[in-house]
Amino acid sequence: MDSATSDRGTTRQTLSATADNGLKIVIVGGFGVGKTTMVRSVSEIRPLNTEETMTKAGEAVDDTSGVGAKTATTVAFDFGRITLDAHNVLYLFGAPGQERFWFLWDRLFSGTLGAVVLVDTRRLADSWYAIDRLEHHGTPFVVACNDFGGPSHTPEQIREALDLPAQVPLLFCDARSRGSSQQVLISLVQHLQHLQRHQTAVLPTIPEPTP
Repeated sequence: MDSATSDRGTTRQTLSATADNGLKIVIVGGFGVGKTTMVRSVSEIRPLNTEETMTKAGEAVDDTSGVGAKTATTVAFDFGRITLDAHNVLYLFGAPGQERFWFLWDRLFSGTLGAVVLVDTRRLADSWYAIDRLEHHGTPFVVACNDFGGPSHTPEQIREALDLPAQVPLLFCDARSRGSSQQVLISLVQHLQHLQRHQTAVLPTIPEPTP
């Protein structure tokens, strides 16, 4: 899947002076599942990307099977932002997918409210590590299957392959689409609200996508 830029034009949006609550979300998953694409599609600002051109030397280190058309890769993280309301801002961090950069994940998970595990159903095994680390950290998450046009799988088959608990939401999306990516984030926040329904603090709701 090709990366996509935001479809909201190039207007830069400044952060409101009243914004005083930053909510951190991490998007994780295997190599080439579309994490950078999702951050780009949904961020209201020009995203910060740390993409570098893939080289022949990297082919000996990274498993590029199934992503042969990929020409660039994230080497640190992607960063984007969504304003929820006058006081709450959602900060998005896209984690690198290659095994050699997994050591960065624990730091990215620090202070994280929740996570999206982005999955390519053609390569389900690539998502096992992300789910394992989130469960290890006790970080709530949803799983979103990115549409790469591969063979279709039923939700039950995907849950079984990922050993996914019934209470973890399983979604289907197109990371190139702002509306689709935003719906994934809405579902994550709703999941977090459900988990925290007995707590005093209630998380804000991400606004519906604008036309």
